Amino acid sequence: MKITARALNRATLSRQLLLERAPLSVLEATRRVVALQAQHAGSPYLALWNRLAGFDPRDLDDAFAASSVVKATLMRITLHAVHADDYQAFRQAMQPTLYAARLGPRFAPAGLTPADGEELVPQLRTFADRPRTGAEMETWLERRLGVEKKAAAWWGLRAYAPLLHVPTGGPWSFGTRPSFVAAPIDSIPTGRSTVPGALQTLVLRYLEGFGPASVADVAQFSMTQRAPVREALRALDGAVEQLEGPDGTELFDLPGAPRPPADTPAPPRLMAMWDSTMLAYADRGRLIPPDYRRLVIRNNGDVLPTLLVDGQVAGVWRPVENGIEATAFHDLPPGAWDGLAAEAHSLAALLADRDPRLYSRYGHWWAKLPDARVRLFPG
Repeated sequence: MKITARALNRATLSRQLLLERAPLSVLEATRRVVALQAQHAGSPYLALWNRLAGFDPRDLDDAFAASSVVKATLMRITLHAVHADDYQAFRQAMQPTLYAARLGPRFAPAGLTPADGEELVPQLRTFADRPRTGAEMETWLERRLGVEKKAAAWWGLRAYAPLLHVPTGGPWSFGTRPSFVAAPIDSIPTGRSTVPGALQTLVLRYLEGFGPASVADVAQFSMTQRAPVREALRALDGAVEQLEGPDGTELFDLPGAPRPPADTPAPPRLMAMWDSTMLAYADRGRLIPPDYRRLVIRNNGDVLPTLLVDGQVAGVWRPVENGIEATAFHDLPPGAWDGLAAEAHSLAALLADRDPRLYSRYGHWWAKLPDARVRLFPG
């Protein structure tokens, strides 16, 4: 079966609850969409606001406080918020990537080896049996390694060791100075090994939330190598089906997974920074037109908050003093502007109660945008 580019777009929007806001709980929605990018503390809240009917940010506060949704370094070696039930398999599947990325680059110059890191993990987790600040973690490492090695050791271990971020308060549950606690995980792999079946679980969960997708897409989402992804898909023979993408690429999906018709209407949305849909594919063109990719994904990795119109990125937005400023990269029909205005009014109300200056530190990127169509939607 061959699937068109527009049908792929609609499949993603459907799986990611972006065709209509769903009457789900925060826990159900987090599990449905697989992972909420949490590099900025506010982004998981905006991600769920875009996806849930009647979203109340206090529900996500409560989920973080109860550790039913957890925040940790996972896919792409960056922070994600995931359902607590998913954390263990995701972390186990990410073991080879985290090992290679975090027990090498800064360890060696500081005179540390991967074996040193492995030896420290269980001890560090014992110390983190209750919430510990980053400063406390560094002090603990300094007592064992000396002042010269503590910074490099903590840089690696805070991502490599199975640690969860602990809510510290602020408008979005987590402040700028994180605290950590040991994750409840039954089996911790070492080196480049992983627990059998963990990567298969991650692949299946990815396809639930983002399929249909290619081997390259799965590898991009998780930042794992393609060969293990292919092996995982081969092991899942019978649990996945194959399709042909618009350019002939082999795609994989779950049998019976929703794939709405290509002409399904897609409502406008104001997407969070680093929303997972922007980063979940090797071919970013599923949601981002090629001409706009460099405008919204900056060269340092910042992914700007975007306008989604008819399922495609059409521009960017940001909070300003009097409301929400929307910048479109091409002419939009009046109906699209009306839809964006309604979304902006709702978003401004959410931000007013939490953080009206959300993402303000990234405002310098707007000076680098080309001439565009700009509208201010009063809050």
